[in-house]
Amino acid sequence: MAINYFPENQLFVLDAAECTYAFMVHPRYGRLVHLYHGAHLATDILKLFNYDTTPRSQSTIPPGGNPQDGSLSNLPQEFSSFGCGDFRLPSAQVRTPDGFNAVDAKYVSHRIFRGKVELPGLPASFATEAEAETLEVTLRDDVIKVEFVLSYSVFEKLPVIARSARALNRGETPVTVERLSSLTLDYRSGTKLDLVSFPGGWTRERRPLRERVNPGVREFASNRGLSSHQANPFFILCDPDATETHGRAWGQMLVYSGNFKAEVERDQYDMTHVQFGLNSERFSWKLEPGESFHSPEALTAFSASGFETLSHTFHDFLRRHLIRQTHVHLHRPVVVNNWEATKFAFDENKIVEFARRAADLGMDMLVLDDGWFGHRDESNSSLGDWFVYQAKLPSGIAKLAERVRELGVDFGLWFEPEMISPDSELYRAHPDWCLHIPGRPATLGRNQLVLDMGRREVIDCIFDQMSSLIAAAKINYIKWDANRQFTEVGSAVLPADRQGEAAHRFMLGTYELLQRLLERFPDLFIEGCAAGGGRFDAGMLYYTPQIWTSDDTDAVERLYIQYGTSFGYPPSAMSCHVSAVPNCHVGRVTPLETRGDVAMMGAFGYELDPAKFGEAERSEVRRQIAVARADEHLMLEGDLYRLGSPLDDNISGWELVAKDKREFIVTAVRIMSRPNPSHDWLLLRGLDADTMYRDLDSGESFSGAFLMNAGLYFPIVKADFTSFRRRFRAESGK
Repeated sequence: MAINYFPENQLFVLDAAECTYAFMVHPRYGRLVHLYHGAHLATDILKLFNYDTTPRSQSTIPPGGNPQDGSLSNLPQEFSSFGCGDFRLPSAQVRTPDGFNAVDAKYVSHRIFRGKVELPGLPASFATEAEAETLEVTLRDDVIKVEFVLSYSVFEKLPVIARSARALNRGETPVTVERLSSLTLDYRSGTKLDLVSFPGGWTRERRPLRERVNPGVREFASNRGLSSHQANPFFILCDPDATETHGRAWGQMLVYSGNFKAEVERDQYDMTHVQFGLNSERFSWKLEPGESFHSPEALTAFSASGFETLSHTFHDFLRRHLIRQTHVHLHRPVVVNNWEATKFAFDENKIVEFARRAADLGMDMLVLDDGWFGHRDESNSSLGDWFVYQAKLPSGIAKLAERVRELGVDFGLWFEPEMISPDSELYRAHPDWCLHIPGRPATLGRNQLVLDMGRREVIDCIFDQMSSLIAAAKINYIKWDANRQFTEVGSAVLPADRQGEAAHRFMLGTYELLQRLLERFPDLFIEGCAAGGGRFDAGMLYYTPQIWTSDDTDAVERLYIQYGTSFGYPPSAMSCHVSAVPNCHVGRVTPLETRGDVAMMGAFGYELDPAKFGEAERSEVRRQIAVARADEHLMLEGDLYRLGSPLDDNISGWELVAKDKREFIVTAVRIMSRPNPSHDWLLLRGLDADTMYRDLDSGESFSGAFLMNAGLYFPIVKADFTSFRRRFRAESGK
């Protein structure tokens, strides 16, 4: 880990583990010229500048320059300008009171220091002074009197660079920021690249989509208020021949949970430009003199050996430097959630009986889902009224929690803090507390509206209600949901020239509420959720160590969802439950064993009614829970290896391997049974070739070399949706 500055050339070289990132100040133009991002490079970096300044016809040359210095439109840059000769996607747009919005920022100064600073009001990676080093580069546009501070943090053991930007108004009149990218990346001319993004929809989130980066602009974004089911703020650029184990791959991840935009542009010179950050549509932020605005943090990581290494890098980084350390490495309770079993139709005695059956099976915690508050019997009332529904739970939440705990099962509770029902006491008292546009009818989603979380009084009200209940009932586990997307985004307290701030202020307020709850209750574990996987992102992981991966818990559909999610996010972040069959979303019937094996890829639990199990099923559930507990440390800390893609293969498999390679789990699912089939062998990875590993179930022993080069046999079974799971432990070493 090192950040070096060479004053004779104004060259910056950032070495993060086996990765090098380099840029320099253009000697004539004063702009930051990007030079390199890839495998470690110790010498000759400056030679790249000579190729970048090759004269081009029809080029725009800045004042005082000449064609031999290169044009802004074909120089790889760290912070692209707007309206001043650079025609690519801009890093920033700032509108002045006279209506103009050209930006052209030049180098002023820099500083290098140990450690990593926080971003005010935003989630961001963290590190000690021994673990990270940070470079801040200040640029200034002297015409509009705005400074831009670009931040780069490198980390001791991982090829990751954390990027962010800050705009500071140094002038005497207000300006309005209309765009500020968290990350700008330029890939040099002639580099052929593929783009891997993770689109989807509700109940089918994050399916990898691979496509060639062609001329023009390819963007994916969310303007739904949440990072969304439809897009994810994570993507990969890679060599066209990159695979799990081969080729260069660059991953980009935004630490943000609201509206975002990723843009990938290939220009006339076959140079690829990337802009990644807040969605500039419907966004603006007014800066008074002396005020500043921070972009969310973006993470960029590099792998020289394919997607597998890139995933390991992101998994380790999120676990070490982003997810709250209070819970990231700790035991996760085996949860049973009552929603799919009861919906709104429950009472106190029914929940206690539910807990009794959960305790008999060895489950750790019952999470009481939607319907316990206000007067809520359907999804058309009471959000915002976070007090107990007395007709349904006459003894109250605290007493119910006590009765459940007496059975040996802990008690968790569902909230949807950011939402409000028109039929609620809160709405009747404060109808302007929701996001709305005066005079325009409100669009409902799931019979609810969205609170204006950018308002101090709204956050205070929800915090007071939640904290009182959490304290009284001694709750240490909550499920935090958000079940609709944003429409009519306006705030009653913002003036006309600040309405573009409403969506981002909402997200800042939500983060503040999360932070206040965690400060008030340091041991509180929060599971994130947004109609399932509608806000599965690094911003939420800062506060919620695991997230409900999708509302679709069908084992086969989860193969696709968990596979795609795993490219950027660790198994420990994925909340994965066994649900009843036929599955409520697809009607599919899968074996209980397969459902358990698939759910054990992540944080394991159940989403069904234990009363409906027969004796054989109860026995299988007890076995699953025992196995999940025994192997939990591999789910929390191990390296994940994807052995097959459900998008391309009939067999989808994965390994979880201990860091010391002394134990591992391998799981595989054969999706469809085939007539007269061939034999299936899984070639394992990540093992020590000279170590003998014993199958803890069969007692057989295999060398690591055999398992990686010959493979592990998947027995033929004449049935669809069959799985097997094998646990191995080293019995000898080199």
